[in-house]
Amino acid sequence: MRRHLVFAIVATIVAIAAVAAQQREQPSATEDAVATGGNFPLAAKTGQDSNAKTVAPPGAVNQGPFDMNSWKYGPAWNAPQGSKIWNPVKLKLMAGQKVTGGTLFASSDPSTYCAFANAGYDFIWTEMQHDAHNWKEVANMWRTCPRAKAVPGVRVAYTDEREEQHALDAGALVLVVPTVDTVEEAIEARNWAYFPPLGKRSNGGGQAFAAEMWGGVPGGYRQTINDNLVLILMIETLEGLKNAEAIAKVPGVSAVFAASGDLGNFSGYKQGDPDYERAINIVHDAALKAKVRLCGPLAWRDRPDFTCFQAGTETAAINRGVAAELGSLKDTQAKPEVGPYATK
Repeated sequence: MRRHLVFAIVATIVAIAAVAAQQREQPSATEDAVATGGNFPLAAKTGQDSNAKTVAPPGAVNQGPFDMNSWKYGPAWNAPQGSKIWNPVKLKLMAGQKVTGGTLFASSDPSTYCAFANAGYDFIWTEMQHDAHNWKEVANMWRTCPRAKAVPGVRVAYTDEREEQHALDAGALVLVVPTVDTVEEAIEARNWAYFPPLGKRSNGGGQAFAAEMWGGVPGGYRQTINDNLVLILMIETLEGLKNAEAIAKVPGVSAVFAASGDLGNFSGYKQGDPDYERAINIVHDAALKAKVRLCGPLAWRDRPDFTCFQAGTETAAINRGVAAELGSLKDTQAKPEVGPYATK
């Protein structure tokens, strides 16, 4: 009996060892899937050249050798059929109505931004060219009141992939690019603003994709933002005037901005001078020929064909608001005879 028990134990041990050896020789389910392409049926085989640059896989739309110039862009990110515009600024521009942008210049305080954004403007022109805001401050302001009446907008410092994508990933719906001088620069500004196939914006995420910003818009943010973004290019220099027509005709440009201050700065003339007015009219004509909108300072709200405007800063708005509120009581402070508030 003892001998049979010993044989049984030995046989069991041998059987277990054999199964273990077999398991060591066979790949796991994961290893097998990777080796055979089970989970990735079109993946290159381990350690083998797939020749993908020359030969397309079965069923591919783009057949033959890879060619970026003839590549047919796929439908993965198409906006759903019948998608409607959800950016109110884009809607007003398309309708030819007058659009106003209040200029947030100095403040980085979210409560100030939100009060400004609910004051009545169509968008807030957050100033990144002439002020020292940083992108974390801007993103924080925008996400504090994403449903304010005015949509978030920004003037970036210059045409640049990093600048524009920081702005858009943070949630900007209006993008203003200054001192655009050539059609090549206009194309570059457009490329960093729009996702493919119109542009080259990287799909890197950011708070724009979050539900509290634009992640829940009808049709999806990635699919619809190209149709909703407002891109405004500023003509500010003599070179920009020379190329204004070509700049305005770049696909994706929503409007051109006749820079009232810098066209004077670069031309040497002031508003009212014939040479200055000629410069403004060159931008005007370029917008009409390209069938895009024409922007300028709010003081030009009655100038023919201008339909989008940059208004004053938050500090100017506070001064105007207090003056309107106080009326004749404004600046009636007492003047002590002594101390720091004494009349000098």
